[in-house]
Amino acid sequence: MAITVSLVALFGLVLYFLLRSHSLSAGSAFVAAGWGFSLASTGAARPINEMATAIVQSTPNL
Repeated sequence: MAITVSLVALFGLVLYFLLRSHSLSAGSAFVAAGWGFSLASTGAARPINEMATAIVQSTPNL
């Protein structure tokens, strides 16, 4: 039986543990970049981009 794990979930889990253990290095940056690129290819990309745009546009009003 083959178990398939989503690449986004896998990168997210690895990044969570790296951040939690304070092991921030070049490997952590690679995992974070890989997770970001994987996340960008999912359905979550549009809401994340809209949220980031809203935050950037509201910053001058602070």
